[in-house]
Amino acid sequence: MGKNLMVQVSLWKYEGRLPHHKIREMLKWQYGLSITTATIFDITRRVSEWLKPEHDEILRRIRGAPAICVDETGEKVDGGKYWLWAFTTESETLAAVRKSRGMKVLKEVLGKDFAGFITSDGWKSYITFTRKIQRCWAHLLREADYLAEHIDETKPLQKALRELYDQLKVVLEDDPPPEERAKLARNAKRRLNHWMKKSYGNEEVKKFVKKIRNGANYWFTFVLHPEVEPTNNRAERALREHVVQRKIIGTFRNEKGTTIYETIMTMLATWKQRGLDPSQALAECLTREWTKS
Repeated sequence: MGKNLMVQVSLWKYEGRLPHHKIREMLKWQYGLSITTATIFDITRRVSEWLKPEHDEILRRIRGAPAICVDETGEKVDGGKYWLWAFTTESETLAAVRKSRGMKVLKEVLGKDFAGFITSDGWKSYITFTRKIQRCWAHLLREADYLAEHIDETKPLQKALRELYDQLKVVLEDDPPPEERAKLARNAKRRLNHWMKKSYGNEEVKKFVKKIRNGANYWFTFVLHPEVEPTNNRAERALREHVVQRKIIGTFRNEKGTTIYETIMTMLATWKQRGLDPSQALAECLTREWTKS
């Protein structure tokens, strides 16, 4: 199989979201090639193996990043429950399919000595893994908006949360020095505590306030550390393509397929983040590995 064919098959599969039998049909119609779906799978396997050095470099950069965003979504492998994790920075995104949603995945992917900050939702695995956490303000404000629409008691709290977050964003745009950031964080905590000490009657609101209180140490990390993002939107966006893929493929047949998937999808996502043409970048990678072999 030539390099161009391997690029085309990989892009049809993982960028075009075509199943193997559709790729087989396209190759027959457009190029008069008759190959089996097993061969198509083997092409993607070979491509993923040749991309391994590039993939490992992205993993190294993720592990050394000062701050990352992480999120996870449900996935199926041979009908069983798995999780697809997205680890992302401004310039790279790593996909990982694992059977666990627990802390051991963070240890495996990031390493036990990971020193960066993690922006995430409130899932307990993150807090267990590290205390250098930023809780997602997007999640918080969305929940506050929802409750305010349905429970009048929440409206003052929702308004206060939005005002606090918006005011912090405006002040931080000027990149204040560390001492001013520390003062901002202290004042923000005091304002938040004021609302946490109030008495609430509705049970849903009480649960919401408890959630905020439980994350008290992690709402203002972004104020103190400019490299930290206040929301987990970056990781949520990284998961969207995988959610679409999940709807199409339904389930991976085995873990061999997940390894191919996460390697190629990691590279495609990272190339697009960096403003590169996936077709050209993939061809260049395969050319390098082709030459070595």
